[in-house]
Amino acid sequence: MRNPYELFAGLRYTRAKRRNHFISFISLASMLGIAIGVTALITVLSVMNGFERELRTRILGMASHATIAAYRGGLEDWQGVAKMAAQNQDIAAVAPYVEGEGMVKVGSDLSGTMLRGVIPAEENRVSEIGQHIKAGTFESLTPGSYNIVLGSELAESLGATIGDKVDLMIPQASVTPAGVLPRFRRFTVSGIFRVGMYEFDRGLVLINLQDAQALLRMDDTVTGVRLKLHDLFAAPRVARDLANQLPGIYYISDWTRSHANFFRAVATEKMVMFIILSLIVGVAAFNIVSTLVMVVQDKQADIAILRTLGATPRSIMAIFMVQGSIIGFVGTALGVAGGVLLALNVETLVPLLERLTNHQFLAPDVYYISDLPSELKLSDVVRIGSLSLALGLLSTLYPAWRASRVQPAEALRYE
Repeated sequence: MRNPYELFAGLRYTRAKRRNHFISFISLASMLGIAIGVTALITVLSVMNGFERELRTRILGMASHATIAAYRGGLEDWQGVAKMAAQNQDIAAVAPYVEGEGMVKVGSDLSGTMLRGVIPAEENRVSEIGQHIKAGTFESLTPGSYNIVLGSELAESLGATIGDKVDLMIPQASVTPAGVLPRFRRFTVSGIFRVGMYEFDRGLVLINLQDAQALLRMDDTVTGVRLKLHDLFAAPRVARDLANQLPGIYYISDWTRSHANFFRAVATEKMVMFIILSLIVGVAAFNIVSTLVMVVQDKQADIAILRTLGATPRSIMAIFMVQGSIIGFVGTALGVAGGVLLALNVETLVPLLERLTNHQFLAPDVYYISDLPSELKLSDVVRIGSLSLALGLLSTLYPAWRASRVQPAEALRYE
């Protein structure tokens, strides 16, 4: 159309007159409702994305993308297995490890823990543990030194610091003249790490690989070989390829199996939160229906005059669809702007609120992550904005159809 009067009429109806302030108030409330809903959706999904990223980064920074272990017992020819695995172009690094359970004792304080024997130089290639040492050094785990590196939460609960002696006991017995006694060894604390994930900071200790073999009486065998991949999302495929390439029977696992519950739970929460918070936008869109129904009732005389001047029912319908769409568009635009700004500044605003209220929202002994991360994704913004615009447009259909059904004679009878 050269003269889109439907657009101008719809824009004119969005402005308040002296007699319809209540309708304008409901229109404003609808805009704010949509804006709040969109802002909440973008912010919450960004925080959920941040949690997923942090979980993946911290778990895989300490765990491994994939592991190769013997089907039963220890892995004997681990050097040969590591060499064959390293020939795979998808694998960036390999490192042997020994793993077991134990108890750490300092004085009268006792705590259960997971024991991991590593070679520091090799371990730094497959994990980020060396980057999280807060005291001491990771390289102090030399063969025969019987040094130990503790997580920060574990060290704090035991009151252990660098240079202290700790007793490490394992669930294996030794027969002595005094009877059957649990096997233990005294270690020296030579490092303390903090990865920001309570599971590791509270429940993991690291010692040298040979010291772990001697303590667990594994001779030259290891628990398995840890693998780091160039693309962590290729782990399932690489695990299948290795299972077909390696001779013999091995147990090959990847992070999507060993930590699948974490990421499946996050994905489920994201979906549920998206559905729940979408209801806020839906309620605001329902307010648009109420607003337009009242506008149609208020503008029946105007509709009748337009019809007598030759306006078609389709044009009348377009006028009120324009008015409702503007409410939805403005509310969506405000919500997207607010959501993006809030999502980009969550990591700054939350610590500020914690200082002002003197309260930590995410206690490290309760939650896996004690910070509130955020990761804004364009796909989420587009999806939420499209949903809001679609609901705003759909909410205009019924009132606009009602407007197009107004009969001029009936509307002007009492004017």
